[in-house]
Amino acid sequence: MRNFQTLDKVDVDSETKIIYLSTTSSGALGAPKLAMRREGGYITISASYGPLEIALRPRFAEMSRVLSRLRPVQGLQTTRQVGTGQAYVAFGLQSDGSLVVRPTIVADATGLMAFNLLLTDEVRQQLFDWLPAEE
Repeated sequence: MRNFQTLDKVDVDSETKIIYLSTTSSGALGAPKLAMRREGGYITISASYGPLEIALRPRFAEMSRVLSRLRPVQGLQTTRQVGTGQAYVAFGLQSDGSLVVRPTIVADATGLMAFNLLLTDEVRQQLFDWLPAEE
C-alpha cells in the first residue's frame, strides 16, 4: 500500500550545515526533499513534497543512537522510531543497504500523515557520515 519515493542525491551546504536529500529524477516537479540540520541537542528535519511539509525536531543523540543500531529485519519496513507518539520519524534498514525514512504526524486513532522515503545505500552512508550515526 505504501508508495516509496527514492532519494538518491545529497547536497551539504557548508555555510548553513544543512544536508539536503533529494531525487535526481528529471522533471520531478514538486519532488520529495528531506533537509536536516543539527541545532544543539536536537536535529531539525523538514520533509517536503511540493508545498506539503512535515517539520520535526527529535533529539540528536536519540536519532544517532537509533540509526547506529539499525539492522535489516526480513518482512518489516521500519523497526525503530525517534520522537513521540504524535510526531516521529520511523527508520528501517533494508538488506540492500537502503534506508526507509517515514516522517510521520499522527492525528489520532483515525489517521496519520507520513512521507514514505527510501534512501539509496550511497545516500544512507553519506547521511550516516554527516550525522555521524554512532553510539
